[in-house]
Order: sequence, then C-alpha cells, then structure tokens
Amino acid sequence: IKPEGDPLGIVSPHAGYIYSGQVAATAFGAIPPGFSGTFVVIGPSHRGYINCVSEIPWETPLGVVDTDDEFVRTLDIETDELSHRDEHSLEVQMPFIKYRFPRARIAPVMMGQQDYASAMRLAEKIRHAIHLTKRDVRIIASSDFSHYVPAEKARSDDLWAIEPLATLDTKEFYRRIAERRVTACGYGPITVMVSACAGLGAKAAKLIRYATRGDVTGNNREVVGYASIAVI
Repeated sequence: IKPEGDPLGIVSPHAGYIYSGQVAATAFGAIPPGFSGTFVVIGPSHRGYINCVSEIPWETPLGVVDTDDEFVRTLDIETDELSHRDEHSLEVQMPFIKYRFPRARIAPVMMGQQDYASAMRLAEKIRHAIHLTKRDVRIIASSDFSHYVPAEKARSDDLWAIEPLATLDTKEFYRRIAERRVTACGYGPITVMVSACAGLGAKAAKLIRYATRGDVTGNNREVVGYASIAVI
C-alpha cells in the first residue's frame, strides 16, 4: 500500500537483497524521486559499538553517495569510521538512495545504545541539527523485525509491535517489543525516526508492506520479518 503524501521518515529492512530488497524498495518508493536533500540514515550496531557518525563518502556499485559534512558535524556525535566498516545496517540502504535520489546526500548514524532515553536524546539531536542547518531532511530507520522464528509467530508479533506506530506512540512500541521479546534489531532507530518526525510535524505512520524470508525461500519454519513503514 503506497501511502499518500511525502513521508518525513521511513523504516527499511537491511537483510540480503534477495530476501528483503523488495520490501526496502517499497519504503524508498514512498518518497518522491525528486528529493535532493539529506537522508539521515540510522542503523543499529550489531557489534555493540557506541553511537557514532561517518563523515566520509560511501561507495556503492552504482557510484559514490556524498555525506552532508555540515549536518553530520552539527549532530555533535562522535565520528568513528572504523566502527562503520564492519556494520551492514547502513550500507545496505545506500544503493537505494543512489539509484532513486542521485543528488541526495547522507548523514550516517550508527546507534549503539537503544534504550528509550538514548533514543529520545538522539531524536532531539537530529531535530536540533535540522533547525540549525535548515536542511531538507528525510530520516531512514534501518531495521529487520523478528529473527529465526516460525513465519506465523513472526507476522503476529511484528504486526502487533508495529501497531502503536500508527499513532506515533513510541512508548507503547517499546513496551510491546519487550513484552513479547520481539527480536527487531533496530527498534531504537525506528523510535528515533518516529520521534524526530513527530517533532517535525508528522501525524501518523502507515505500514506499506510486511513480508518474511519464508516468502522468498518457501521455508516458513524459521524466518526473519521485514516491514516498510512511512511516517507522514
């Protein structure tokens, strides 16, 4: 379901393209292709690194994606290029940006601490940087959902956890993630994106597409869940 309007932020998965690429494409497809501003791309650290940003350009098979150096510095977050080298959650998003938005720049943010208070602080840093730089910004939260559970459980748990995001209720989203122990790796980046967008005037979130790895492999006994969501 393609949402009406121009999203301020999206959720996009970061698994192998053969598994989650179609879902990711629907997320980026919700943003009009003429966008030429700055994408703040927030991904979880799968190796437990601290919150950090990258200031150097990112190379993709489709060409180089330039960073918005001024915006990155204005975020006032530690720069650590070495930590980004071993993390895939951000780099998987870059070819979509390069292909659909060739003039856009990026501000890559790796999120290490995913507790709620840390998410609120990071959301405020993003809003503050937007205010100071006057940039036209869209925010990407990189996340998969349930990992290595039966497809029926993944779909049930994931859609139940996603439901409060429709009204931008990030506290209830966190509560549901914890209650059912939903193994969404980027619940922090999702919360940052939704909170920052709410502060920029967003009113609702729309689920665009949900799928699992089983939809590709045919094996539904142990899957990973993927969702594309637009915040408008």
